[in-house]
This record gives sequence, C-alpha cells and structure tokens, in this order.
Amino acid sequence: MQIAIGLYPGFTALDAIGPYQVLSNLPGAEIVICAEQKGLLPDDNDLLHFDIAHTFDDVPSPDVLLVPGGMITRKIARDRGPIVDWIQSAHETTTHTTSVCTGALLLGAAGLLEGKLATTHWLSYEHLRGYGATPTEQRVVTDGKITTAAGVSAGIDLALTLVGVLAGPEVAQAIQLGIEYDPQPPFDAGAPSKAPAEIKALVTDLMHAAEDALLTS
Repeated sequence: MQIAIGLYPGFTALDAIGPYQVLSNLPGAEIVICAEQKGLLPDDNDLLHFDIAHTFDDVPSPDVLLVPGGMITRKIARDRGPIVDWIQSAHETTTHTTSVCTGALLLGAAGLLEGKLATTHWLSYEHLRGYGATPTEQRVVTDGKITTAAGVSAGIDLALTLVGVLAGPEVAQAIQLGIEYDPQPPFDAGAPSKAPAEIKALVTDLMHAAEDALLTS
C-alpha cells in the first residue's frame, strides 16, 4: 500500500509530521513524501527544510493521498498551484483521499468537495463553503473516500482513524499506545466553542491579518 504525503513550500509541519508518525507504523505501508520538485522544501516558518526525493510525477497513483495545510493554501488554491492538479489526477485511483487543516482547500480547488461534508481549520469554514462543501465542526469527517481533519493537531486523529479503517481498530490502538497519544492539554481552549471570547477574537484578528497580507502580496 502506497501512502503519498504531498507537500508544497510553506506547509505547516505538524499537519504532515503528525500523520506521518502514525502512518509510518502501519504494517505494509510505503510512505512517500513528494512535492513539485526535488530538493529542500521549507515549512511555513522557513526553519524546517524537508529534503524531497520524489516529485508528484513519481507518485501518480497512490492508494492513499494526504495533504497538509498551511496559511499559503489560500493562495495555492486560488492560483491552482501544481499540487492541485496532482490531487485531482491522483484522486481518480486512490482508495482514500485525505487532508489536514487547510489542506482541505486544496481538495476543494481540485473539485473534490462539491456536495461533501468536510472540515478544516475553524477560521476557514467559509473558504470551504466556497468550494461547495458543507463545513462541520467534527474533528475528523469522512464522506465517501474523502476524509478531512480539523486544524493542525487533528491530523493525528485522522491518521489513527485511517489506520482503523485500513488495518482494524487493534492496530490503530497499538499505534496510539506506541506513540502514547493521550491528549491531556493544560488548557481547555482548543476549539472555538471552548476558548474564551477574547482569545478567540485575538486568534481571529491575527490570522485574518496574516491571510490578508498573504493574498495581497
């Protein structure tokens, strides 16, 4: 089974690394990290640089496709960057097409979310709606062969959900225990419905300002 994680300059590292850590423990899985070009690829902070060995052309028909999010996805989706064409083509033969956070916007730009239930980062629900999807606040959403996850850390939940489907709940639970994924956050503010109003407003203002700057650059 080939699992392709498609990247682009400016991706959010945890969106990709969380699922990678889970899926790399799946028996029989071949994990392929790919991007438009080979060579060093920066994350959204330009601090981590992945050494990409495979291009999209090298991975035309993976069994499972996963794309992470990042602020830059708004621009990539709008301009239809190369990863969008790869998603659209590869989706024709995948068993599962998945996204983490705003990676869902790339699925949307590829025309895959029309009429679908889907999720993404809570600040991007309207973007998702613009691609014909019906946003939901669920942490992981499956509609047909498409599975989307909410913001950033939800990628771990998506990957464990996927393992449960592919290999059964016992394997998923074993991987969960192996990586000791037992979230007990020090603050109960990880969803917009839980966070204090002033915290939600602060994050909203900061992220909207960053998005506006990106889209006008």
